[in-house]
Amino acid sequence: MGRRRKTRTHLKGEVAKDASDSSAPKSFIIKHGQVGSSISQLVRDMRKVMEPNTASRLRERNRNKLKDYLTLAPALHVTHLLAFTLTDIAPSLRIVRLSNGPTLSFRIERYSLMKDIMNTSKRARSIGMEYLTPPLLVLASFPPPGLNTPPHLSLVMKAFQSLFPSLSPQNLTLSSARRVVLVAYNPDRDTIDLRHHIITVKPYGVSKRVRRVLEGVTTKSTTGSVLDLGNEKDVADFLLRRRGEPGPDGGYESAASSAESAAGDDGNAVHLADDYVGRNNKKGQRRAVRLDEVGPRLELRLVKITEGVPGKEGAVMYHEFGDHFLYLLNFHISLIVPSIPVKKSKKEISAQNAAHAAKEKLRKERREEQERNVARKKAEKAKGGEDIDLDDEGENENDDGDADGVEDDWDNEEEISDGEESEMDGSEEESSGNEEDLRPNKKVKVRGKG
Repeated sequence: MGRRRKTRTHLKGEVAKDASDSSAPKSFIIKHGQVGSSISQLVRDMRKVMEPNTASRLRERNRNKLKDYLTLAPALHVTHLLAFTLTDIAPSLRIVRLSNGPTLSFRIERYSLMKDIMNTSKRARSIGMEYLTPPLLVLASFPPPGLNTPPHLSLVMKAFQSLFPSLSPQNLTLSSARRVVLVAYNPDRDTIDLRHHIITVKPYGVSKRVRRVLEGVTTKSTTGSVLDLGNEKDVADFLLRRRGEPGPDGGYESAASSAESAAGDDGNAVHLADDYVGRNNKKGQRRAVRLDEVGPRLELRLVKITEGVPGKEGAVMYHEFGDHFLYLLNFHISLIVPSIPVKKSKKEISAQNAAHAAKEKLRKERREEQERNVARKKAEKAKGGEDIDLDDEGENENDDGDADGVEDDWDNEEEISDGEESEMDGSEEESSGNEEDLRPNKKVKVRGKG
């Protein structure tokens, strides 16, 4: 019997298309340095936010340096590096665009973990299938580009946009939109808020009990997926019972209270353009869309933006304290409005670039010198085991000759009084006598070792 030929693959349709798409940004999310358990959990939560285009099972070791990730990233087609670290003031986050920068440094003012959001919200729950597709990015409250808009805010918007794959409305399927990442700018506090939500779709205009009848029982029970009405005298007892009433003897809800318990309003109601995940979510059905926050929640403050990557930083493009310093203007004006950015002249910019170029040149020269020294020491170590006795005797003779030469130069250059000269002569005689006594012993020891 001949061998069966394989005619199909495991990846089908959109999944195979997404797997072969190399243009989607990929990221490393790591913790750098000594951090606590909360920051470690925050790193794991952020990896779930960035799924599926991130290394979710990446393991950091204490001996791993930031340079190791920067070196490994290009080989794995990683485009971004998110590094969390803990400073004396507050936790910080650096977003690095590989492999040429820029690098955005944020200070984390406040944060909440996924488990904290889950514990405080009754409706927030995650099944796990939502993380198979990338989230939708929503940028809110950022000022539109213009002359009065600070330039660093536009760069921050582009940095967050580059973290997630670009969306095409013509090719996007409705069922793949499962999550939303909200990045909002707070002009009052000058901070950036990051939120993570899951999209849920519910029947519109019906109460919770009616939804249970339509959707079926979602929890495990002995009766399977059939709703248990054995304890009810009439179906109206289940559908119209007042809230909090335990049994069928309670009264019914009024029309007004029943209308208030209906889910959704006109603002949240939409007609589905295509089939969506869930029971009875067919194309054309009217459904209420709701966002359930699952965390994590971050409040970030931009500290600075630099060119290049960590270890090879270039010029500082923006700094938080540059807009709030006191400057002396025309001998009378000493305060600048915080919203006006600091501008540098062309001469200052060229001088700063020259300083960075000189620093980079010096760094390369030191690295080359270090490599030469390491090669020289390895060569000396390889030749160190040959003719040890002869080398030691030759070195001793050379050392004596050098010492005599030094003493002759000292006598020729300096004028010494009679008392000092007699003392020096005495010390020289003693030292020469000691050397004569020690030299035979040293030679005997060396020969004995041989």
